[in-house]
Amino acid sequence: MVYPGFMPIYSLEGVVPVVDPTAHVHPTAVLIGDVIVGPRCYVGPGASLRGDFGRLILEEGANLQDNCVMHGYPQADTVVERDGHVGHGAVLHSCIVRRNALIGMNAVINDGAEIGESAMVAALAFVKARFVVPPRTLVAGVPARVMRELTEAELAWKGEATIAYQRLAERCRASMVACDPLTAVEPDRRRVDSGPIAPPHTIKGT
Repeated sequence: MVYPGFMPIYSLEGVVPVVDPTAHVHPTAVLIGDVIVGPRCYVGPGASLRGDFGRLILEEGANLQDNCVMHGYPQADTVVERDGHVGHGAVLHSCIVRRNALIGMNAVINDGAEIGESAMVAALAFVKARFVVPPRTLVAGVPARVMRELTEAELAWKGEATIAYQRLAERCRASMVACDPLTAVEPDRRRVDSGPIAPPHTIKGT
């Protein structure tokens, strides 16, 4: 959903960002220039997508969460492929996140790196330039190194978490509106209906 009048979306040299009508881009996210946000994507509060040098692409069903940064070098594409999942505060620079991969919170993926299909990058990891993460593996550390193959349970959890963000895009498009806060907690305050998502540390065998 686009919020006319106050969403910071900027054309640059005549190149205008593209946001699919089924995507949700939070009104505090910033999109500049050559940015393409595909169907059913979620872009969280404070995310910065600076398409002022290279092209930035979020493919269908990908999410880019709060305070993430996407940027790249001239003539280079920075891509999150279909169902890619990018955690809070991560930085992606001239890299490729392959289909169904997950980037942990505050991780940094540097120039020319490739995160393989259904791979996971641990929180706070630094993936150095041109490093290739094999599919279905976990990498962690500074610099990141391959730790092990992922379990089927971990891969299933990742899929559920990404579906939750695809549903969040729908929920935000359907019901998120700017409002004034209440001054006190109302009796029997209800919770948002997010559905059950287990934290990753609860997965058996992790």
